[in-house]
Amino acid sequence: MAVTKAQEIYDRVEAMIASGTEKADAFKQIADEAGRPYDSVRGSYYSHKKRIEGGESKPRTRRRETTPDDALADARAALERAIASIDREVEAAKARAEEAKAEYDALKASASDRKKAITERLEALK
Repeated sequence: MAVTKAQEIYDRVEAMIASGTEKADAFKQIADEAGRPYDSVRGSYYSHKKRIEGGESKPRTRRRETTPDDALADARAALERAIASIDREVEAAKARAEEAKAEYDALKASASDRKKAITERLEALK
């Protein structure tokens, strides 16, 4: 399936957020780089986010009356979206934890070398 512009923007914003950029700053940077309005980039992001979270891609036809079956189907759909949302939250937390662990490991591995280099420079100042 072809990647849409909205998905590209969504993926790029999410990557920027993961690297520490504020969401609004990510929208602004992408808008500036693409020569697009800020609100256009923001709209693309949220329309794709809604789509992947199980939101409707187009408005539904209006019901004249809500039947018990309709109400039950709506409730079931809402609960199923909630379950999917929890799965996405868990995956996002796992990714953040793995990134934090990698950063910790890298800092720990380089700590003695960095301390040694700073100590040598301090000694040179004496």
